[in-house]
Amino acid sequence: MDFAPGSRIEEVRDRLRAFIDENVYPVEAEAMAALDAEVAPGVAYPAIIRELRVKAREQGLWNLFLSDPEHGAGLTNWEYGLLCEEMGRSPVVAPMSFNCAAPDTGNMEILHDHGSSEQKDSFLQRLLNDDVRSCFSMTEPAVAGSDPTTLQARAELDEGSGEWVINGHKWFTSGAVGADFAIAMLVTDPDAHPYARASMLIVPTDTPGFNLVRAISVMGHDKGPGHCEIRYEDCRVPAANLLGPRGAGFIIAQDRLGPGRIHHCMRAIGTCERAIELMCRRANSREAFGERLADKQFIQDFIARSRIETEQARLLTLKAAWLIDTVGKREARREISMIKVVAANVVMDVLDRAIQVHGSLGMSDDTPLASMWRYSRMLKVADGPDEVHKMVIARRELNHWAKADT
Repeated sequence: MDFAPGSRIEEVRDRLRAFIDENVYPVEAEAMAALDAEVAPGVAYPAIIRELRVKAREQGLWNLFLSDPEHGAGLTNWEYGLLCEEMGRSPVVAPMSFNCAAPDTGNMEILHDHGSSEQKDSFLQRLLNDDVRSCFSMTEPAVAGSDPTTLQARAELDEGSGEWVINGHKWFTSGAVGADFAIAMLVTDPDAHPYARASMLIVPTDTPGFNLVRAISVMGHDKGPGHCEIRYEDCRVPAANLLGPRGAGFIIAQDRLGPGRIHHCMRAIGTCERAIELMCRRANSREAFGERLADKQFIQDFIARSRIETEQARLLTLKAAWLIDTVGKREARREISMIKVVAANVVMDVLDRAIQVHGSLGMSDDTPLASMWRYSRMLKVADGPDEVHKMVIARRELNHWAKADT
């Protein structure tokens, strides 16, 4: 494993850093407020972020996540991971500026890999090229999101009309406010094997029966693109909106989640880096009890532990990305689970220390720390909770030694 970026990636990373320094940081707070104030049905991005997107595209900093050079930058997972880390320093505004924000990235990947030519023309091209967003609709309030074999929302094929008829209750459909369409995971074959019951369907959000009930308040925040409750009530879409084969929902979901977890984790590491920077600047400039905070041993411990843990998380995440690139997603499953646990916990610990060093200022929105804390806390739950990933890691370890002892 060699994670030296090479001249090409170094050049892109330098341009990305410069763009964030010059264009994102100066308007970050304004852009966050605009997301809350302006995003609405039919409005995917506020004006200030649309302006950033124009600038980013003009500079060639666009669709960097796609490994296909025809549509994206043609980077490997670990190469894109280095860029994702830079975006994680402003984890909401920067990814949107470069058209590299979840859940659109995952949706674009599965549309690219599994979509028909018509689906690519109708849905993928718009996400790649226009100021539109999508959402991913899987989690349901009545069953455990950590066990998708229990999904209940149904899609039944009406042979007479050639349409899928969708009924069900979803929530935490992230980004639904202002989205053009959802990719929904739905039970199409209830009597099949538990991992062959579900399929993916593309559902335009203006389809009758797609009812956005509310944006759920998440830690006091319910604005912007939202984490939304959706009721599908006799919602009809053409049979051609089936994404991939019938019954392949779980396979496609895993294709979506592997690289997506790399993206989330590397952005979390970028968030750690910014938190460490803010913590050090505060410690160097703030005095208490006759000396700088930086001279106090417990503050030095905060900083040292944050640096150690961040470096460890980065290396493990890059290893997982390298494994995806070299042996595939399936063979990298253990490492993907490991990074999901490590990065989600490290970012919360580092942010907590940075907030503590800032005192009451850190609890306010006068620095980005509080909003980054609210945003990052979801990583311990989203894409599989820590406890499930630990269970997966432990089972594989136990099975390995059980086989060794036979």
